[in-house]
Amino acid sequence: MEKGFNSDLTVSGVAYHVQTEDWGFENPFLVTRVYRSGAVLESVKTPYSDVLRTRNAFLLLRNRAAMSEALRDAMQSQHQKVLAALGQESGPRQSL
Repeated sequence: MEKGFNSDLTVSGVAYHVQTEDWGFENPFLVTRVYRSGAVLESVKTPYSDVLRTRNAFLLLRNRAAMSEALRDAMQSQHQKVLAALGQESGPRQSL
């Protein structure tokens, strides 16, 4: 299980911290939070079932390494999408 990703980003002079975590099989969610000055501004929570739905769930459930890779890929994708949404400086910010 991948522990997670952390990124610091400054947009229009405002510093943000973005943290994405895999909460593990006991609490099967991928969670990304956007912080500013220590306060959570937004949170994106994706259940493992959404990740499995887009892949061959039968094979993933039988192969723990493939499951871990699929979850890591999904976690990295979610993290990058949030960073991209924050980085849009022109016009209103995308909903996360």
